[in-house]
Amino acid sequence: MNGGGSQGPPQLLFAQKVSSSPLVAVPRLSRMDGWLLLATFVWGSNYGVVKFVLRELPPHGFNLLRLALASLVFLVMIWLHPRPRGGSRSFSLQDVGLLVLLAVVGQFLYQTLFIEGLARTSAANASLILATTPVAVTLTSAALGHERVGWLHWLGTALSVAGVWLVVGHGDGGAGASLAGDLLMIAATLCWTVYTVAARPLLARHPPVVVTGYSMAMGTVLYLVHRSTVLVATPWHEIGDMTWIAVIFSSVLALNFSYTVWYTAVQRLGAPRTSIYANMVPIAALVVAGLWLGEPIGWLKLTGAGLVIGGVAFTRA
Repeated sequence: MNGGGSQGPPQLLFAQKVSSSPLVAVPRLSRMDGWLLLATFVWGSNYGVVKFVLRELPPHGFNLLRLALASLVFLVMIWLHPRPRGGSRSFSLQDVGLLVLLAVVGQFLYQTLFIEGLARTSAANASLILATTPVAVTLTSAALGHERVGWLHWLGTALSVAGVWLVVGHGDGGAGASLAGDLLMIAATLCWTVYTVAARPLLARHPPVVVTGYSMAMGTVLYLVHRSTVLVATPWHEIGDMTWIAVIFSSVLALNFSYTVWYTAVQRLGAPRTSIYANMVPIAALVVAGLWLGEPIGWLKLTGAGLVIGGVAFTRA
């Protein structure tokens, strides 16, 4: 998601197969579509929310707080989640190794790069760069022999790269944007790509909430060990009510709620239909960043957004 980071989006956001059960027939538009619209709006808004919080909280203090809260909620969800019929919650040694990889690369490293990058660039730039994740996932899967890449995929890749080049190299930047921040977001995108591809075998054997929850909890522990001093240095008593509300939004809504909606939609509507909504995340991010944070949205950035979204659409065709 990422949305999530976004994750951030986010956000195992583009994992293709989480269930082998047949899809339930649904009308052209269902209540699930409404929930998906809300989830993508939350993910897109989260970039602006994080930028708002970083005005009052240090980046890693905020990240530790939201990850700890989201991990706790996920662990409670796992505890309450009924064991699948005929299934098992036990993890093989290979599964544990994959979980450690997901925790290190997709949680600890990704979250570190994400928050450092977003602190140094604009919300709009960050959302557009992370929106290229499906393109990177497709190319990585093809390199590993998991997918075949046709000319539409290469066209989509070229469009997305051109869009990012416009935003990062020749765009109007926007308030708080910097090349260093953009490069950190590109590195975060690569980490999320590894996370998404490496998670597929686990998602075939375990529920998404289990994979996400355990990897996030392990990654949060690593984050805490690496950044423990920030907890003492953060002036928690000076934090205002709006900042606390924003922290809850960025953890419970952007991580727990939106991921749950996304995977439920994949199971009910199918991955192709659900993945279309991911293209709306950068649009929501641009709107919120412009209206709430006052980030300038020039024609180059809008053109770049169109190229990125169009490129992602081609890679999903």
